[in-house]
Amino acid sequence: MIKNSVLMLAISSVLLSACNSTTDSIVNTPAPTKVKNVILMIGDGMGPQQVGLLEEYAQRAPLSIYNEKNNKTALSTFADAGQMGLSLNAPYGSTGSLVVDSACSATQLATGVASGSEMIGLDNQGNIVETILEKAKAQGKATGLVSDTRITHATPAAFAAHQPHRSYEAQIAEQLIASGNVDVMLSGGARFFLPSDIKTNQVNRNQMAALGAPDSVYKKSKRKDQRNLLLEAKDQYGYSLAFDKDQLAASDSTKLLGLFANSGMADGIAYTACTKDNSCTQPSLRDMTIKALDVLSKDEDGFFLMIEGGQIDWAGHVNDAGWMLHELIKFDEAVAAVYEWVKDRDDTLVVITADHETGSFGFSYSRNDLPAAEHLTGNGMQGKEYKPNFNFGALSQLDKLYAQSGTFYAMMDKVNADWDFTDTTGQQWADAINSYSVFKVTAEQATPVSLREENEFYVEGHKYLSAKEFPKVNDFKEFFVYGDEVHANLIGRVLGASQNVVWGTGTHTAAPVPVYAFGPENITKKFSTMQHHVELNQKMVDALL
Repeated sequence: MIKNSVLMLAISSVLLSACNSTTDSIVNTPAPTKVKNVILMIGDGMGPQQVGLLEEYAQRAPLSIYNEKNNKTALSTFADAGQMGLSLNAPYGSTGSLVVDSACSATQLATGVASGSEMIGLDNQGNIVETILEKAKAQGKATGLVSDTRITHATPAAFAAHQPHRSYEAQIAEQLIASGNVDVMLSGGARFFLPSDIKTNQVNRNQMAALGAPDSVYKKSKRKDQRNLLLEAKDQYGYSLAFDKDQLAASDSTKLLGLFANSGMADGIAYTACTKDNSCTQPSLRDMTIKALDVLSKDEDGFFLMIEGGQIDWAGHVNDAGWMLHELIKFDEAVAAVYEWVKDRDDTLVVITADHETGSFGFSYSRNDLPAAEHLTGNGMQGKEYKPNFNFGALSQLDKLYAQSGTFYAMMDKVNADWDFTDTTGQQWADAINSYSVFKVTAEQATPVSLREENEFYVEGHKYLSAKEFPKVNDFKEFFVYGDEVHANLIGRVLGASQNVVWGTGTHTAAPVPVYAFGPENITKKFSTMQHHVELNQKMVDALL
């Protein structure tokens, strides 16, 4: 009996020693400090309040399309599975500014150094700085840029081009194809790749048709020379080309240039509509994301991929809450595609953020349409009626925003297709608004949209301020800067009262923006703090290279 007891004790000691050895080996295993791949997703203009709009719609709109998805966004899935933080985004350092534009913000995310307003790929002294994409390519990794705006637009351009100003899109297009640094480019913006006479030169038009491009892609050019950069990309630099959804899906190339629109790609409302009747010819942001991941992941050395949901910003600039909601949903679809690809991997860092907030958007309570008194049965009511002093906004407002069937630009087109708004009336604007919005307005209510005045901020030759007349804004007019587009901001003012929506500007604000980080915890925990965009870059570079 004693021998058995001694034997059992010996066995127990061995087992405990083995367990302790295993535990020690697990504890001593170094946590990963590097990843093979980095995916950066940028919701352009997506501040905390824009995320709030998406989450409120997903979780609480009575008719939410997320009702079939457990009312959970892909963004919140990443939040649950990873880390969250905030990031400041203004031009960095003691000589910077208070507010950032997309070019400077993207440059700071791309380079990790302070940049200047409206610069592309330069530091704040105008020097060329190597970007994270270019560093990844130099290390033998595959690289990609995806956007639903233009591939030459500020955000994608800042990762692979270097120009003194974001407006040099023709030169950006040249750099993108000639540098050899970007393997996959999927977006709109063909007009900066086409010869200047593409509208009238039948030889050039026949060349585009032979490539499989639809008329809408090559309808006009913004170049001032006769170069066809699409032919150069194909013949000189080895890119395969795609111009529609089917061509993209069919491509098996590892070097791919897909341009699916002459300028920006289809807006979120148009995308929702074509998805419902299965008539989409352009790939969605989700489609482009999936294709980019499929192509880039074939590189055994890994990859860097930037994906932009760029039209959240465009909707914010014109204060169009309905359009903005559709853009957020479109971006969230792409986020969901990334999550499905990455969820079981431990070799990839995903960072989701914004370059800045646009519009100073928010829901707000008001004195408009006050609620009627209600009789509540709770034992604390003491026989009193329940009657709040103000309108705090019904959840059905969210469904009404989603039901908007055209952007504010579509409403402007309906008033005058040539955008000549000099003699328009309140009735014209009311008819246009009511044809697309569930929130109805009268001619009297819409009259402020029609008003114009002398431009007191006139600057000769200025891209936006050289017009002698401007739409009339009664307060904070200094912050509504984009010429006739300000009529759209005035639509936002007219509808805001019934939407429980307020806007503070037609430009950007300096609000810190959300950061979502997913990947090895030892890496992602560094993002769970208040930081700046230059630091986001440095953390991504440290993890990837």
